Amino acid sequence: MYHENNHEGATPRSVIPMSGTDGKLSTEEKIRDLIAALNDPEIDKRHDAVSALREVGEPAVVHLIAAVAQAQDNDQRWYAAVALSRIGGPAIVPLIAAMAVHTSRDFRKYAAAALGEIGVPAIDPLIDGMATDDRELRGFLSQALCRIGRPAVEPLTRRLGDENEVLRSCAALTLWQMGETGLPAMIKQVQDEE
Repeated sequence: MYHENNHEGATPRSVIPMSGTDGKLSTEEKIRDLIAALNDPEIDKRHDAVSALREVGEPAVVHLIAAVAQAQDNDQRWYAAVALSRIGGPAIVPLIAAMAVHTSRDFRKYAAAALGEIGVPAIDPLIDGMATDDRELRGFLSQALCRIGRPAVEPLTRRLGDENEVLRSCAALTLWQMGETGLPAMIKQVQDEE
């Protein structure tokens, strides 16, 4: 289809930016295009898309979570999860909330990996999230804390005395799973209580 004047050499409508009067893509369109680029066969284009999504930040979070949930393969999930981890703080609470809704093990595994990569800012929300009745979800949240490692030890140790029995148990199990990183703190807490 061509412009109304339909002159020879007119620009096809399909290549005319339809987004705004200035021809710039809207944020939604930019995010959609960047998420599509996460599947590009060229690795450099995928890396560039991850960097660009990091720059977009919080507006991309919900779209990236949907991309992880709808991904057809683990490569797609991985790149979307990496982008979420690079966005960092704004992705924490939405990711944990999405893990409660999306029960797919693949989704939860990649979401937990992203949270673990975000690191220290995710610690308290991850611990708080373990107060759920969903045993499998608690396990994935614990895995994220184990991935964070040493910085999570002290906050987990504080939760060994929590009023919530599930949270106390999860904190102890997570410290136990951390092995040499978490066990000394747990043993010291028990000794201090004696």
